[in-house]
Amino acid sequence: MSIKRFAAALAALAVVPLAVVASAPAAQAASSKFCTGGSYSVLGKTGTKDRFRGTVAAPAGRFTVQGKYTRFTVDPATFALYDYAFTGAANTGDMTGGRTVGIYASKVPDHRGLTLTSAISLELRDEDMVISRTGPNGLSMKIQAKDCAQGGIFQMEPARGDGTATRITHTLAAGSTFYYDNPNFRARLGQWLGSGCTSVETGPAGQFCVRVTPRVNIGSDAAPKLVLRDSAQVATRVLEPACGPDFTNTLGLSETRDHCGDRSVWDVASGGRMGMVTGEDATEVANPPTTCTSDCQAGNQVNGRLAVLGFPAPVPAGSRLQ
Repeated sequence: MSIKRFAAALAALAVVPLAVVASAPAAQAASSKFCTGGSYSVLGKTGTKDRFRGTVAAPAGRFTVQGKYTRFTVDPATFALYDYAFTGAANTGDMTGGRTVGIYASKVPDHRGLTLTSAISLELRDEDMVISRTGPNGLSMKIQAKDCAQGGIFQMEPARGDGTATRITHTLAAGSTFYYDNPNFRARLGQWLGSGCTSVETGPAGQFCVRVTPRVNIGSDAAPKLVLRDSAQVATRVLEPACGPDFTNTLGLSETRDHCGDRSVWDVASGGRMGMVTGEDATEVANPPTTCTSDCQAGNQVNGRLAVLGFPAPVPAGSRLQ
């Protein structure tokens, strides 16, 4: 999926306020202003000065991808990601309150004994970065990222020669972020929302009329305006009934009963992607992604015609999956 289209602007529709939850911070549509001055420095190259496109030798150990708004490290042998954080740099779309906030401790793909062995292909232009690397038996990994304060800013794309799925485990930053069942969505389950709807009870279903389903978001007590969600294309979350006492979800909700408090596990199809969206994009009542595993482009551009339900701040203790 094109990272530029993946981060396309999505504005809010007015929705009926919910008296049963705390008011969410004002939502903001994705904007190029959220990327002002954004640029990554990685493996000795920078986006603003070099606008580099080529190959670089893979280092022996983890390397840092440093941006103005986000930063993380990458294991060159697997393209596992570690220590993803927002830096807190000033921006109209900042969700951190000006402080550094860790989001993910790790996003780790299981290549089942295979490792990446080629040189690293690197593209840097302004706020955009694409890195990829290949290995034996058709193994490949690509990471696309945007150095922005919010929006659709990250995705990881695995592929295997045998065509089987890659299991990717997300672990949130300890003491910094948590998964929660968004009560704004819970309060409107089953309703049809969007500019194409004629009735909240009957829809009808369409590109601009979508039925509300449960939404698991990521929040932070250190940054109450922060909201994210895992965004999957041709990927399935793996249920974890044996998370253990440290991760037990006690909400009693069938849709999230096997979702751990600080971890999610996904089986991603070869050629699929595991992304992350932030800000308003994370609380839009959207259609599910299309099924695509080759040369994917974002379709169904919505141009502000879908509903955005927002999120409570702070997140109630009873909604947290931990």
